[in-house]
Amino acid sequence: MKARLTFLGTGTSQGIPIIGCPCRVCKSADRRDKRFRASAFVEYGGLNILVDAGPDFRMQMLSAGISHLDAILLTHNHKDHTGGLDDVRSLNYIDRKAVDIYCEERVENTLRREYAYAFVEEKYPGAPEWRIHRIDENPFEIRPNTGYVLDWVENIGYRYTPVDGAKPGPAVTVIPIRGLHHSMPVLGFRFGDIAYITDMSSIEDSELSKLKGLRHLTLNTVGYLHHHSHFSLDEALELASRIGAEHTWLTHLSHTFPPYSEFAEILRERTGGSVLPAFDGLTIED
Repeated sequence: MKARLTFLGTGTSQGIPIIGCPCRVCKSADRRDKRFRASAFVEYGGLNILVDAGPDFRMQMLSAGISHLDAILLTHNHKDHTGGLDDVRSLNYIDRKAVDIYCEERVENTLRREYAYAFVEEKYPGAPEWRIHRIDENPFEIRPNTGYVLDWVENIGYRYTPVDGAKPGPAVTVIPIRGLHHSMPVLGFRFGDIAYITDMSSIEDSELSKLKGLRHLTLNTVGYLHHHSHFSLDEALELASRIGAEHTWLTHLSHTFPPYSEFAEILRERTGGSVLPAFDGLTIED
């Protein structure tokens, strides 16, 4: 089953440019140096899947022309990966569906605290409609949401109406990859021969078997120096060599790296072009 991944955001938690920063990366006119917070859009088996919905979610959807999602997968519960979830309200209205969110229990618990209004029984009219599916490091299936529609009742909010005779849509299988973000357990995801990994500083050897035979690998790195919760550049390159994907793309990049064109040339010299920096809008296919 073929997969297609578009990088919607490839920056760190502050994005690039950083507010008030005068450095040459933040002042660069190259659009590849303009980076939203890290997120990816995956087209897989006929389904539209978003990985992470940070504070730039609205602008990422608009920039990429995305008007439908079958699922949102959350890697972890930091705000730069979950801070845009309120904006799924537009998709609720257009699709007449709740948005299916796949996440771990600890992430769900954070959402219940930070978006309590989305979980109460009597919701404020127009509050986001989500369906939470708990996942862990074991493979799981995603199916299109076909069993009901949302009907809008003015001044009351959404009501769920079952669809008689609705048949389950085709499923796709996603393989999670367990890693640590400092001491926090987080997940990456494999879709066919594409794997997306961000916000990790270590991966157990036992998880690397899930990454055999990749065509495209995405890894995070925030700088040249050792970092407590992200791979340094050397650590990312060493891990990329161990995994051995045909192509590795670096994401969650900070402004401590040179402007895109210079950084890409440095990586070409070091890796022969097998590892390159990703940029917002880049699309890869397996």
